[in-house]
Amino acid sequence: MKNAITVLRKNTMIFVLVLVFLFFTLMTKGQMFTALNFNALITQNAYVYILATGMLMCMLTGGNIDLSCGSFVCFVGAIGGICMVTKEMGTGISVLIMLLVGVVYGSILGFIIAYMNIPPWIATLAGYLAFRGWATALLSANSSTGSIAPFPKSYLSIFSGKIFETAIGVFNVPCMIIGVIAGVIVVAVMIMGRKNRVKKGYEVESMAAMIAKMVISVAVILLFAYKLSFSGGLPTVLLWVVAVVLVYQFITSKTTIGRYFYTIGGNREATRLSGIDTKKIMFMAYLNMAVLTVISAFTVVARFQAANATAGTNFEMDAISACVVGGVSAYGGSGTVFGMVVGATLIGVINLGMSLMGIDANWQRVIKGVVLLAAVVFEILNNKDKTKD
Repeated sequence: MKNAITVLRKNTMIFVLVLVFLFFTLMTKGQMFTALNFNALITQNAYVYILATGMLMCMLTGGNIDLSCGSFVCFVGAIGGICMVTKEMGTGISVLIMLLVGVVYGSILGFIIAYMNIPPWIATLAGYLAFRGWATALLSANSSTGSIAPFPKSYLSIFSGKIFETAIGVFNVPCMIIGVIAGVIVVAVMIMGRKNRVKKGYEVESMAAMIAKMVISVAVILLFAYKLSFSGGLPTVLLWVVAVVLVYQFITSKTTIGRYFYTIGGNREATRLSGIDTKKIMFMAYLNMAVLTVISAFTVVARFQAANATAGTNFEMDAISACVVGGVSAYGGSGTVFGMVVGATLIGVINLGMSLMGIDANWQRVIKGVVLLAAVVFEILNNKDKTKD
């Protein structure tokens, strides 16, 4: 009984995600389960996964956040529009310029926060205000409509195209094969991970629990592969999301520097006294956030095929919500990339489901606010229960 409660507590948000998806599937009369909406769940919410990954690294350092990422998405998009459309520069050089802008901003922001001890919320709030205004001014100066388009096909194919593209409704065999390969890799990684933990003498979950987790994971992967096989092919943006998630999963779980992010959030002063350069870690957190924001901007601009002044609105809130809902502590020191992915998927399902139901945008904000608050309350209560145990 106790083991069942432990499993339920650890995977609560996964159960909630399934229930919410089923709820919207019923309320939309099956529309949520169509191939095109599985595709939309990825393409419309790719920015959440990418930004939330960066936000995770910031939050691990002590519950710190970046309020400027949404406005910076808009600003970087404006820079890309001017380079690729107005100035007619090549896609490669334009992408490099956008990345350079991200590195410069991330370095300045990281320096201000880490070495000048400016509170992150103040430093990033300045960016939240400044970049939105700056982007709007740039767009207005370079376009009579306040929007720059169309972007080159070479750029769109990289960030919003499809691999092994076929007509919608036609079964895409390569897409399904990739799904099967991904499922096999997940099973192999889980088995190897368990063997390593047993070898090192760490506590491991029961074999039944691991088998159940493998079956569910593979089933989800194959379901997505099957649905995407009928949506015209594998979206390139999915590859970007998977690459970002896998890289940061490796960093946070397998590297020394990844562990430093957790230790700083747990006890910053003790971490400093142990010889770890806490300022450097804080600097890297915000430099990293800026670079991921640029990657997110690539996908957003490609999705809309234009740079406009409304891009990135409330993106920072979605990223923070994805982290908190996914179990990342609001106080720092705990949270996983997998949990963040679950949280981002839940936010994406809620966004898509409410849009399909035609719920007013104002009520959508209310619902997401309630979900965020409920996640924080659950985290506090869950931590109290752990203390009692």
